Amino acid sequence: MLDLLIEDATVLTMNPARPRAGRIGVWQGRIVGVDEELDGVAARRTLRLGGATVLPGFVDAHTHLVWAGMSQGGADLTGVRERSQVLDVLRRACARAQPGEWVEVTGYDQRPIGGHLTLAELDALSDGRLLWLQHTSGHAGVVNSAVLATAPVDHEDGLVLERAQIDVRRARLPYRNSELVDAIERAGRTCLSQGITTCAEAGIGGGLIATPPVEVAAYQAAREAGRLPVRMQLMIASDALRDLAGHPDDGITRGIDLGLRTGFGDETLSIGALKLWLDGGIMARTAALSAPYAGSTAAGRLQEDPAVLRQIIIDGHTAGWQLAVHAIGDRALDVALDAIAEAQARKPRPDARHRIEHCGLVRPDQLAPLAELGLTAVLQPEFLWDNGDDYSDVLGPDRAGWLYRGRALLDAGVAIASSSDRPVVSGAPLRAVRFMVERRSDSGRVVGPGEELTVAEALSAATIGAARACRRERLCGSVERGKLADLVVLARNPLEVPAPELADVGVTATLLGGEVVHGAL
Repeated sequence: MLDLLIEDATVLTMNPARPRAGRIGVWQGRIVGVDEELDGVAARRTLRLGGATVLPGFVDAHTHLVWAGMSQGGADLTGVRERSQVLDVLRRACARAQPGEWVEVTGYDQRPIGGHLTLAELDALSDGRLLWLQHTSGHAGVVNSAVLATAPVDHEDGLVLERAQIDVRRARLPYRNSELVDAIERAGRTCLSQGITTCAEAGIGGGLIATPPVEVAAYQAAREAGRLPVRMQLMIASDALRDLAGHPDDGITRGIDLGLRTGFGDETLSIGALKLWLDGGIMARTAALSAPYAGSTAAGRLQEDPAVLRQIIIDGHTAGWQLAVHAIGDRALDVALDAIAEAQARKPRPDARHRIEHCGLVRPDQLAPLAELGLTAVLQPEFLWDNGDDYSDVLGPDRAGWLYRGRALLDAGVAIASSSDRPVVSGAPLRAVRFMVERRSDSGRVVGPGEELTVAEALSAATIGAARACRRERLCGSVERGKLADLVVLARNPLEVPAPELADVGVTATLLGGEVVHGAL
């Protein structure tokens, strides 16, 4: 007997062999069949949806749940666009803290306020607090003199870029695990409200956004307390690698303790890819480009010497990891392509399923190597919804069409996955779908004409494409027998909605393992 039978639904299965269905059967948290596969089978509970549209739960293949949750729980500058208003927010946040305490502020963006805040401005309002403004891109920040006295870093008037932020973060750490659990739960419930049922946390244990090195314990504690709202895959930052005394025949020269790697864990909490950062971001003007930004002599930067980055990629591949390589600029992508090609030549792994995180600027000559190496482009389409005008301007007309490509990647045979990088953007999958279909920023500006996808292709990138990027396509991403009964019920059918309305298609309910965990049915 089934635990649940869903009937009278419009099911967009994301399974090419059977793209539509009307019924779904669930037993012990898994899908046991659809339509005629359920004939003659009784159910303990039946839900008739009156034709409502059901999809597999969205998979966010690249997100930062802890960072997002911490942002939701503290001072946030997102959407504040006047310098005087920013200073007012900071002044109030400092007034709520005791002298000597840290005041962390998220959502900082220098672009709408006429440039970065200065040490003098921060010192004038912080009154003995340690003030740290984290850039919304994650690739920069500004701090006051009290922070610099605690954590001397390479800076210019309080501005810290890329890995210089790590020294600030080390001075701030550790957070309490209870704080992390609270953040995980807050951000996870937001994901459920957007129809997301699985997330990949893009880097723990080190890197630009590290929290305590015991962060896995926070995820375990959240799960044990029933406070882990979504299924999680945890990418390990390459900073966590260290020399291991394994047998030479095994090829594991560097790894994490006990030799753990991609695939350890279960359907709810597991270890995913090895995350490494090759460059910065366009928003912070630190993405590594092969030619300077428009109107500038600067072309961004790599995070390390290319030889160091190459060796990390080779060591990770040889040790059996799936790699998630942050490469936004085309120069960073060149480094990634060359290193992965060398790693595969040394030790062929046909289904390594390596990923390029962001894949933000892809020259035409880079499309074929991406496909030949079997790489997945893990995109953040919402970046261009929010920042398409700015990105186009700083790259210039000759390169703007190469930003976060869609059609060119698919036509070249490159697998794509949609993701958010929350809290850099709001993270709503249907906003990303709208951009992929329209290729228009929120101002209406076209970014990358000719790169448009169909609605079906965009939905696939947010479901089965993202699941495949996380090596979870046997568990989720489509509605078919044997997969987890993680589903989202939408207020309207996105295949029948005008493109400008796709972002506003509401989420009626989200189901995890066949149980309603958000909304109501």
